Amino acid sequence: MAFDRIDRQIMALLQDDGRMTNVELAERVGLTAPPCLRRVRALEEEGAIHGYHAELDALAMGYTITVFAMVSLRSQAESDLDAFEEHVAGIPEVRECHMLNGEIDFILKIVSTDLKSFQELLTTRLTTAPNVTSVKTSLTIRTSKQLPGIPITDI
Repeated sequence: MAFDRIDRQIMALLQDDGRMTNVELAERVGLTAPPCLRRVRALEEEGAIHGYHAELDALAMGYTITVFAMVSLRSQAESDLDAFEEHVAGIPEVRECHMLNGEIDFILKIVSTDLKSFQELLTTRLTTAPNVTSVKTSLTIRTSKQLPGIPITDI
């Protein structure tokens, strides 16, 4: 996909504030509302914009713990990788799942209400998953940077 300067501006602005009205967005990128909306719809249809969401405060919602889990599997056959991904897709506390290259097969970002809840998830739903040989976890102490999306340049 080739994006011009206005497309990149639209995506950057919506990434920062997905609730921005089309009229405000159009003003900020120097268009009138109808062509701006057409561009937004085209970006959505092309798959450049996947969706919109509210960013919730984990602490306010009772999730006091964030853990990164490094998971190694016994087999890296595609069917086993797919089975693991399907398994973690069914665990709501697993917020991200990334397959890695190297010694570790997957890294997971997990949120939990407390240490006891996390330990239960770990011992009953993660380490017992088919094909899992080891799970190494690191509890976050603090988060100093957490930005959604991607950097958009040349705008």
